[in-house]
Order: sequence, then structure tokens, then C-alpha cells
Amino acid sequence: MKLVLASNNAGKLLEMQALFAPLGIELVRQADLGIGEAEEPFKTFVENALAKARHAATHSGLPCIADDAGLCVDAFDGQPGVDTAYYATQFGLPKGDANNVRVLLDRLRGKPNRRAALVSTLVAVRHAADPEPLIAVGRAVGQITLEPVGDRGFGFDPVMFIPALGKTFAQLSPELKNAHSHRGKAAQEMLRQMRERWL
Repeated sequence: MKLVLASNNAGKLLEMQALFAPLGIELVRQADLGIGEAEEPFKTFVENALAKARHAATHSGLPCIADDAGLCVDAFDGQPGVDTAYYATQFGLPKGDANNVRVLLDRLRGKPNRRAALVSTLVAVRHAADPEPLIAVGRAVGQITLEPVGDRGFGFDPVMFIPALGKTFAQLSPELKNAHSHRGKAAQEMLRQMRERWL
């Protein structure tokens, strides 16, 4: 089965390919089909993921899956949330993982509550007008470190410490990260739903 990934993020593609391999699903990045990014005007992960999936399905004519993910920090009332990818731009810095991490650490300096959750919402549609999209949510709860630790992964992985593992996501092998990450948990739930309802 061929499934279009409604993302141009290379890190997400690698993770998702590994996660969906058990079903024999071939993931194709929307950019490889000449499909541009969808608008993401909403304030919730599920609405943005659905908009991205429908956009990619409209332009590809194929089943699509979209992920909207972000960091929800308790000390900031759940922000940056859906604005995670552009977090640094709100503070005058260029978009990018390193700047996002820098801003987060600066803003958390001196704050006792460093609890945060990485959240991933996956939405899959069989076609653009699918009235029953599959929706799966995964959360990984941890603490934001005082400085980056580890050199794997992307995004906030170097500062997301998972107490149960005693490490940041950036210190984990891809297999261990996929087993415990927000995206890994969402993907496992999505695989369950696909087996039950699509295959």
C-alpha cells in the first residue's frame, strides 16, 4: 500500500518509515509528488493534521497520513503547542531547531516547573473527502533539561529528558526512541486502527 506523508520533514519521514514498515506500507513524501505545504491555521494538533492530510489527498489522489506535533510546556500553559516549528520566530530569531531550543531554555531559566509533553497527532484519510479519518494521539511526558544532552534525533530531542529512561530522546537509539516517543506511540495506535479498519 502506498501512503503519502503530508510532510516535507526528512526526520519525520525516516521515523515514520520505520514505524510503518510492519504493515508493508510505502511512504512517499508529498514533496516528491510536487505537492506543497498545506495551510495550518488551527489551534489544535488534530485540526492541523486533518487539514494537511486532506490537502495531500486532494493533490495526490492517494491515501494520506499527516502528523502535527509539538511541545506543550506546563510553565507556558501548553505553549508553544501547534506553533512549535516557528517558536523561535516569535522572539525575533530565524526558524530552526537550534534556535527553538535556545529560546525554550532561555525562557525556562529560573522556573521550577520544567514539565513538558511532546505530543503527536496522526490523521490518515483514504481520500480527500473521507468522512471517517483515522486519528491517533501519542504523548511523551518528561522534563526540560538545563542544556542540550545527546546528538541524535531532531527538534527538542536534546532537551527532552524522559525520567523512566534516565536519558533525553537525543541519547536514545532510533529503535528505543520509536518505542517511547510521542510519534512512536501515535504510530502504534495508528497501525492498530489501520489493521482493523483499512486492511
